[in-house]
Amino acid sequence: MSHNWGPHFIVPSDTLRDFSGRILLRETLDEELLKYNLESLGIEGSVARISNPWYIRKVGQNTWLKVGESDDKAANFPVSWDTTTVENGKYEVLGLMHVFVRVGDQERIVARQSIVEVTIKN
Repeated sequence: MSHNWGPHFIVPSDTLRDFSGRILLRETLDEELLKYNLESLGIEGSVARISNPWYIRKVGQNTWLKVGESDDKAANFPVSWDTTTVENGKYEVLGLMHVFVRVGDQERIVARQSIVEVTIKN
């Protein structure tokens, strides 16, 4: 059974999907569900850090372009994206959240992704 601990987009709001200019990409995670999911995977250890790289691609393309990366959980993993650097149209935004878990002297990494379609109108 899958437990969706995140990432959950708040890019920059749950309902707004038309962007122009500089926007702040952010997303959250559910730490209780993360803990439960780690236990169900048999990963017992402490979360050492969480990192969230952000990518974009024009709808229909195969290659992702990295916008930035954040490990600032308290601020919801923010990355600023200047949409004027791309042409107008439909894009996909990918948040790829990595959770680094310290298990003894080893590190285990789990990841989840969230993709949302947006429209750029500069």
